[in-house]
Amino acid sequence: VSVLEGPREEIVYVPCIYRNTGRKKPDFLATVDVNPESPHYCQVIHRLPMPNVGDELHHSGWNTCSSCFGDATKKRNRLILPSLISSRIYVVDVGTDPRAPRLFKVVNPEDVFWKCNLGYPHTSHCLGSGEIMISTLGDPAGSGKGGFILLDGETFEIKGNWEKGDKIPPMGYDFWYQPRHNVLISTEWGIPKCLGYGFDPNDLKKGRYGRRLNVWDWTTHTYVQAIDVGEDSAPLEIRFLHNPAAAEGFVGCTISSAIHRFYKSERGEWAAEKVIQVPSKQVEGWLLPAMPGFITDILISLDDRFLYFSNWLHGDVRQYDISDTRKPRLVGQVFVGGSIAKGGPVTVYGDEELQSQPDPFFIQGKRVPGGPQMIQLSLDGKRLYVTTSLYSAWDRQFYPDLVRDGSVMLQLDVDTERGGLTVNEGFLVDFGKEPDGPCLAHEIRYPGGDCTSDIWV
Repeated sequence: VSVLEGPREEIVYVPCIYRNTGRKKPDFLATVDVNPESPHYCQVIHRLPMPNVGDELHHSGWNTCSSCFGDATKKRNRLILPSLISSRIYVVDVGTDPRAPRLFKVVNPEDVFWKCNLGYPHTSHCLGSGEIMISTLGDPAGSGKGGFILLDGETFEIKGNWEKGDKIPPMGYDFWYQPRHNVLISTEWGIPKCLGYGFDPNDLKKGRYGRRLNVWDWTTHTYVQAIDVGEDSAPLEIRFLHNPAAAEGFVGCTISSAIHRFYKSERGEWAAEKVIQVPSKQVEGWLLPAMPGFITDILISLDDRFLYFSNWLHGDVRQYDISDTRKPRLVGQVFVGGSIAKGGPVTVYGDEELQSQPDPFFIQGKRVPGGPQMIQLSLDGKRLYVTTSLYSAWDRQFYPDLVRDGSVMLQLDVDTERGGLTVNEGFLVDFGKEPDGPCLAHEIRYPGGDCTSDIWV
């Protein structure tokens, strides 16, 4: 598969969060200029504040599938923004003026609660049917429940639940589907009312964090299989290979800091095998004596050649060659923050990978707080964008200076021939300089679709 030739990204959309920052402002959707030829390069050129405070905008998705692109009546002109904490779902018009999005519709949390008995919506994907599907972490009371909300793709009214039958996973988070293999696989973060206030190590070993990949029959919408990837592993982002014929992909487990390859076995069942393990570091001056890498986001390049992920606590972004999906090879790594930098509160005394603690990360004179978190790759695979906020309650706990100073967006240059990552020193978007005060910037979306939004059928 050759690299997909798309136009170079000129703007990106980034949800920016004020919840848990002490600033009583609504979250907003930022439009960021990423065109090096523009006079506004690396600047927020538009802000769309939400009408409510405390939503916790998190992830976003499109109203229309790339698989509908043969249909001239379908356009990616609406961005779906579920709120992780308030359970509101915002629909944003990005078609009328892509550089200045406007609010189109608000789906109230009561509708989510009453029509679906679900709450804490996370990932949205468009379906070939014209509907929009959103995964959830729990029920309205904050207990775990891995269900799915269906929205009408024209009116954005809630149609009800996607899942059918009595069996529902105990937790939810992300999902990806492959119609050619009649499958949807969802993941599990944890129980919303436990993780909602922060990370409590006492919640470990109590079944409050996820451990399963949940396999669904795509045609009947029924839950058919659970794949156990380990206690308290917390499998988060799941990505099939982009090739719609491929029956495999990768999932990143946060707390266990492992990457598992999942695949269809010869018997037609689904299975998983661990293919990467980031070793924990033995530390003093931190929450626990062993610090996991904390893999929070993963993505696969559009040509299925490289796998990328971020270690939010250790502070590195990694690039693996996945030509052999069973044996990923580390080909690029760069540290851009994290909890183990020299001169900080944490001392590392046992490390299987590094000879010494990395230097603190500065760019354009600014010391970057937090660690690399959400990532997005350009369509040609040459630019990897990175933001540093995970989720406001955990940001506040692990990186108090991130909440005080605001997060950043960075760009790494990618060597797509041999592999390799380097920081673009000329690129910095500093969300500490926002008019309403420092904020927490999360997911990165390109108009028209990207590596983490597109499912080909």
